[in-house]
Amino acid sequence: MTDTPPTCTTLYNGSCPVCRVEIDHYRRIDGAAGLGLGWVDIAADPAEAQARGFDPIAVRKRLHVLDAEGRVHIGIDAFLLLWSHLPRYRWLGRIIGARGIKPVAVFLYDRALAPLLFAWDRRRHR
Repeated sequence: MTDTPPTCTTLYNGSCPVCRVEIDHYRRIDGAAGLGLGWVDIAADPAEAQARGFDPIAVRKRLHVLDAEGRVHIGIDAFLLLWSHLPRYRWLGRIIGARGIKPVAVFLYDRALAPLLFAWDRRRHR
């Protein structure tokens, strides 16, 4: 085992069934490829998000990924960074990150998908 820090660390909401399935898929790819990416389920350990300086509610609302330099990427930018490390997803990152497509993806994620998933997750925990 190496002491090399991960090239990126994903903070995600493991209590959201959709998020958990998607992240579990990415984690399997990471494990099979031996990438050594970092994964933090803030639902299982909200103190970890706070220890890293994040509001757990903000992380529950949108995917957060830290790059190797510690910069925070949120939402579509987080997905683009994560996908850039995953075999079989790099092509998707290039497409979604394209000049004409990225603004549409940001709009859809920020205005529709992320709020719907967060609202569903909150209703499940009432």
